[in-house]
Amino acid sequence: MTTARTGNSARLAARPLADGGTPTDAWLDAGLRLPSLDLGDCPEVVLVGAHPDDETLGFGGTAVQLAEAGVRVQIVSASDGGAAHPNQSLLQRFQLERVRRAELRCAAGVLGLNAPFCLGLPDGQIAQHEDRLADLLTELLATKPAGTWCAATWRGDGHPDHEAVGRAAAVAAERSGAVLMEYPVWMWHWAHPDDTAVPWDRAYSVPLSRFAVERKNLAAQTFRSQFVPPAPGVPPVLPPFVLSRLLAVGEVVFR
Repeated sequence: MTTARTGNSARLAARPLADGGTPTDAWLDAGLRLPSLDLGDCPEVVLVGAHPDDETLGFGGTAVQLAEAGVRVQIVSASDGGAAHPNQSLLQRFQLERVRRAELRCAAGVLGLNAPFCLGLPDGQIAQHEDRLADLLTELLATKPAGTWCAATWRGDGHPDHEAVGRAAAVAAERSGAVLMEYPVWMWHWAHPDDTAVPWDRAYSVPLSRFAVERKNLAAQTFRSQFVPPAPGVPPVLPPFVLSRLLAVGEVVFR
């Protein structure tokens, strides 16, 4: 079985990081009024990202609050993020994968979560392994209690890997009976507040405590390979404004 491949990759590709994307103030001034997500009916969460850091950037604050309430949150990273820097040798890619796995373990600890699972699918090519990912997630979700949430990157997020993970998670949730929650990361860069490509009709906000925001920020800082320039004169993979925008807009899920 091959799932449908539609999304917003062209929208993200048309908004390079260098242009800054949709300003934070545009989101804040829009005054989006979304219903609040009820965290009280969540027995357990399987938190799926395409790369180490997705789970923190898109769902980290929510994960903190769930963990504080005694809910088990299990991070699953589809890839090890080895293709973050272009033009690397195989050895450099292997070394970066090792670094990013270590960063993810550290971030999970900061968020108060157990050690993450890393599936080792090839960064940048997850769509080619989408059905395998759906099978793996189905097997994992089948071991979880009824009503478990499968929180994954949104199928329309714009990054091809994010969208592939979202599609695989949707298949796995349907098979297992899990509750699918999709969180955006790159949507905040390419979309705008009244964007018809965004399913606002099924969007929920998660009010975050100050503690949750602080933990999310600290966890994000552990991903130094993404936020620190790899060499003099070379820009970081994620400019500082990416994190500051995500912290400002808060967390949203599509349900």
